[in-house]
Amino acid sequence: MGIKEEVYYEGGPHVGDLIINILLGFTVICIPLTVGAVVRALWLRYRITDRRISVTGGWMGRERSDIIYAEVAKVVTVPRGFGAWGDMVVTLKDGSRLELRAVPKFRELYDYISDKISPKARAVSGGIGG
Repeated sequence: MGIKEEVYYEGGPHVGDLIINILLGFTVICIPLTVGAVVRALWLRYRITDRRISVTGGWMGRERSDIIYAEVAKVVTVPRGFGAWGDMVVTLKDGSRLELRAVPKFRELYDYISDKISPKARAVSGGIGG
């Protein structure tokens, strides 16, 4: 049996992302954005623990990505929805990236993740929106 992980956040994307994209869906040109928001709302789930960041997504939630904090090289956030939610990009030491879209409480999550990553990665990350 493994070591018990303490879950800091577990949930899906912010509901505001879905609402705004459904409203935009009434314009024909934004239908792809609406479909993307519906798929995210149905199958995208985030789990942030004291040991790792896990993202489950893809069609019917069949894809899962797990990263440990020791592999993080940089974290960048961008506020969305008038600051109610935000997007987060986690860059790993090997150069690959993990995108977290429409993250609720993204400021608190950024602070939590920043406390877990190396001082070098924290210095490169540079804070919210940067």
